Amino acid sequence: MKPQTPLLTVDTIITDADRRVVLIRRGHEPFRDHWALPGGFVEIGETVEQAAIRETAEETGLTVKLDRLVGVYSDPTRDPRGHTVTVAFLAHPLEGALRGADDAAEARWFDDPFAVNLAFDHRLILNDCFRRDTSV
Repeated sequence: MKPQTPLLTVDTIITDADRRVVLIRRGHEPFRDHWALPGGFVEIGETVEQAAIRETAEETGLTVKLDRLVGVYSDPTRDPRGHTVTVAFLAHPLEGALRGADDAAEARWFDDPFAVNLAFDHRLILNDCFRRDTSV
């Protein structure tokens, strides 16, 4: 039997000068209609940084610059589909028009991202991001 390992994913916290955060409304299960950070699976041959930029563009229409690593999240129960490990980044937009695309039914700027139903462990990721960086 081939050993199984967790799948690798990325999530991106996009902020602007007004301290707003981009969230996407998920169009598919799990967590359909919940709000989430833009992100997804790392493809073979790409770095986590490349994956974060690609997934963000696919789901939001925005090109971003990654500012820093927020953290790595590996709780085996974070995704009901199976064990995933995510690498979360803080980023800011460079260009593009915000729009929902890919598996995102909608993309929107939020003044308070904690006021909506968040998918996965994204509340924890946002908490970690803002606790560590009070300028955001």
